[in-house]
Amino acid sequence: MADIWNIISSNYVTAGTTLPSKTPYVAVDAAAYEGTWTGKYANNQKFSVQVSNLTGFRAKVKYQSGSTLKYQDVLIKDKAFRIGDSKFTLTRPGVAQIKTVVINPATGGTVLDTAYAHQNA
Repeated sequence: MADIWNIISSNYVTAGTTLPSKTPYVAVDAAAYEGTWTGKYANNQKFSVQVSNLTGFRAKVKYQSGSTLKYQDVLIKDKAFRIGDSKFTLTRPGVAQIKTVVINPATGGTVLDTAYAHQNA
Protein backbone atom coordinates (compact mmCIF):
# COMPACT_ATOMS: atom_id res chain seq x y z
CA MET A 1 0.00 0.00 0.00
CA ALA A 2 2.87 2.37 0.76
CA ASP A 3 4.21 1.89 -2.80
CA ILE A 4 0.93 3.11 -4.26
CA TRP A 5 1.04 6.28 -2.15
CA ASN A 6 4.67 6.91 -3.18
CA ILE A 7 3.69 6.68 -6.86
CA ILE A 8 0.69 8.95 -6.38
CA SER A 9 2.66 11.54 -4.40
CA SER A 10 5.56 11.62 -6.89
CA ASN A 11 3.16 12.09 -9.81
CA TYR A 12 1.29 14.78 -7.87
CA VAL A 13 4.53 16.72 -7.42
CA THR A 14 5.36 16.35 -11.13
CA ALA A 15 1.88 17.40 -12.27
CA GLY A 16 1.79 20.27 -9.81
CA THR A 17 4.61 22.08 -11.63
CA THR A 18 2.37 22.85 -14.63
CA LEU A 19 0.73 26.26 -14.39
CA PRO A 20 -2.77 26.39 -15.86
CA SER A 21 -3.85 29.37 -17.93
CA LYS A 22 -5.59 32.06 -15.92
CA THR A 23 -7.41 33.37 -19.00
CA PRO A 24 -11.16 32.64 -18.88
CA TYR A 25 -13.10 31.20 -21.80
CA VAL A 26 -15.02 33.97 -23.58
CA ALA A 27 -17.38 34.00 -26.54
CA VAL A 28 -15.65 34.55 -29.90
CA ASP A 29 -16.85 36.03 -33.18
CA ALA A 30 -18.24 33.08 -35.15
CA ALA A 31 -17.50 34.71 -38.52
CA ALA A 32 -13.80 34.88 -37.67
CA TYR A 33 -13.56 31.08 -37.23
CA GLU A 34 -16.39 29.31 -39.08
CA GLY A 35 -15.84 27.95 -42.55
CA THR A 36 -13.20 25.93 -44.35
CA TRP A 37 -9.54 26.75 -43.89
CA THR A 38 -7.01 25.36 -46.38
CA GLY A 39 -3.25 25.34 -46.67
CA LYS A 40 -0.11 23.35 -47.45
CA TYR A 41 2.76 22.14 -45.28
CA ALA A 42 6.37 22.61 -46.45
CA ASN A 43 6.34 19.10 -47.97
CA ASN A 44 3.36 20.17 -50.19
CA GLN A 45 0.93 18.03 -48.15
CA LYS A 46 -2.44 19.79 -48.36
CA PHE A 47 -4.73 20.09 -45.33
CA SER A 48 -8.10 21.52 -44.49
CA VAL A 49 -9.81 22.50 -41.26
CA GLN A 50 -13.59 22.90 -41.20
CA VAL A 51 -15.04 24.82 -38.26
CA SER A 52 -18.81 24.71 -37.76
CA ASN A 53 -21.57 25.03 -35.16
CA LEU A 54 -19.68 27.69 -33.21
CA THR A 55 -21.58 28.72 -30.11
CA GLY A 56 -19.83 30.98 -27.63
CA PHE A 57 -16.38 29.42 -27.46
CA ARG A 58 -17.38 25.85 -28.46
CA ALA A 59 -17.18 24.49 -32.01
CA LYS A 60 -17.16 21.30 -34.05
CA VAL A 61 -14.01 20.81 -36.13
CA LYS A 62 -12.96 18.45 -38.91
CA TYR A 63 -9.24 18.21 -39.79
CA GLN A 64 -8.09 16.43 -42.94
CA SER A 65 -4.56 15.96 -44.26
CA GLY A 66 -3.87 13.12 -46.69
CA SER A 67 -5.46 9.99 -45.22
CA THR A 68 -5.68 11.55 -41.74
CA LEU A 69 -9.21 12.55 -40.82
CA LYS A 70 -10.17 13.81 -37.35
CA TYR A 71 -13.46 15.08 -35.94
CA GLN A 72 -13.57 16.79 -32.56
CA ASP A 73 -15.53 19.19 -30.37
CA VAL A 74 -13.15 21.99 -29.36
CA LEU A 75 -12.98 24.90 -26.93
CA ILE A 76 -11.51 28.14 -28.29
CA LYS A 77 -9.30 30.04 -25.86
CA ASP A 78 -6.70 32.75 -26.53
CA LYS A 79 -7.59 32.60 -30.27
CA ALA A 80 -6.57 28.93 -30.45
CA PHE A 81 -7.79 25.35 -30.17
CA ARG A 82 -6.32 21.86 -30.48
CA ILE A 83 -7.56 19.01 -32.65
CA GLY A 84 -5.63 15.79 -32.22
CA ASP A 85 -1.92 16.47 -32.72
CA SER A 86 -2.60 19.86 -34.32
CA LYS A 87 -3.03 23.36 -32.93
CA PHE A 88 -4.99 26.04 -34.78
CA THR A 89 -4.17 29.66 -33.87
CA LEU A 90 -5.95 32.62 -35.46
CA THR A 91 -3.17 35.11 -36.31
CA ARG A 92 -5.25 37.76 -38.08
CA PRO A 93 -8.65 37.84 -39.82
CA GLY A 94 -8.73 35.12 -42.48
CA VAL A 95 -5.31 33.66 -41.60
CA ALA A 96 -4.43 30.95 -39.10
CA GLN A 97 -1.26 29.16 -38.11
CA ILE A 98 -1.45 25.36 -37.96
CA LYS A 99 1.18 23.41 -36.02
CA THR A 100 1.10 19.62 -36.24
CA VAL A 101 3.30 17.09 -34.47
CA VAL A 102 4.34 14.35 -36.90
CA ILE A 103 5.82 11.09 -35.60
CA ASN A 104 8.33 9.23 -37.75
CA PRO A 105 7.23 5.58 -37.55
CA ALA A 106 10.73 4.27 -38.29
CA THR A 107 12.60 6.20 -35.60
CA GLY A 108 9.86 7.30 -33.23
CA GLY A 109 11.19 10.86 -33.46
CA THR A 110 8.86 13.82 -33.75
CA VAL A 111 8.83 16.84 -36.03
CA LEU A 112 6.69 19.97 -35.69
CA ASP A 113 5.19 20.98 -39.06
CA THR A 114 4.06 24.60 -39.22
CA ALA A 115 1.92 26.08 -41.99
CA TYR A 116 -0.59 28.84 -42.59
CA ALA A 117 -4.21 28.35 -43.59
CA HIS A 118 -6.54 30.80 -45.26
CA GLN A 119 -10.27 31.02 -44.68
CA ASN A 120 -12.29 30.31 -47.82
CA ALA A 121 -15.26 32.55 -48.38
